Amino acid sequence: MTRVALLQMTSSDDPVENLQTVRDMMQDAAVQGAEFVLTPEVTNCVSSSRAHQAGVLSLETDDETLAGLRAEARELGIWLLIGSLALKTDDKDGRFANRSFLIGPDGEILARYDKIHMFDVQVSTEETYRESDGYRPGSKAVVAGTAFGKVGMTICYDVRFPDLHRRLAKEGAEILTVPAAFSHLTGKAHWETLLRARAIETGCFVLAPAQTGLHSASRGKQRQTHGHSMVIAPWGEVLLDAGTKTGVSCVDLDLSMVAKARRKVPSLTHDRDFEGP
Repeated sequence: MTRVALLQMTSSDDPVENLQTVRDMMQDAAVQGAEFVLTPEVTNCVSSSRAHQAGVLSLETDDETLAGLRAEARELGIWLLIGSLALKTDDKDGRFANRSFLIGPDGEILARYDKIHMFDVQVSTEETYRESDGYRPGSKAVVAGTAFGKVGMTICYDVRFPDLHRRLAKEGAEILTVPAAFSHLTGKAHWETLLRARAIETGCFVLAPAQTGLHSASRGKQRQTHGHSMVIAPWGEVLLDAGTKTGVSCVDLDLSMVAKARRKVPSLTHDRDFEGP
């Protein structure tokens, strides 16, 4: 068994404040026996203001949240998935990166993943997102090894693209991570269904730590996120639904369930070429 802890947060647009919140929650998770702790998307800064982000975000090499969480993971001796950090880049157009990190118990960075699919949608007349205006998309899928199994890394809107998750599973992933700051409107309609579908299609555990509630903002429009951090078993059962409150939720994973689910329905081995349409 591997005990995982999902941190459900309501991050503000102040990285310093959010760092302290995460460190406190990590310590709580460690006390509860967690070996693998996961934080949501944009753990360091939830903001709709590109100008504010430009003032508070840093390059990866200078980012105090990344340094602080690596140090905390090392101190606690735990595996850590930083769901993602909003980071500055050297891109000429000034766009940021939405980057997930897998950290080992020694505090070292074992894998990085930049969100591939950008959330460019008009959910309603009141709710429109153009993530690609501020963030540049990644281009590389990532599977990373840990002491307890192989992890395929995704972020939020990626969950709507099953081919990515199938590729990760075929490359050995037993756990898929889907940290999110999911829209309140689309979350109510699609969040659980999408997560369960990705688990069933791949025979993987799906771990989805989420942002929740109304996020305080010093500049720009205030965001609302769906919450409901989830753990889904390889057969599609919901092992955890954290609701909408902030906090630490722990679940014990039996990784043998991955092989059992794939023996029952070995669809990962049943690909066939076809023509058309």
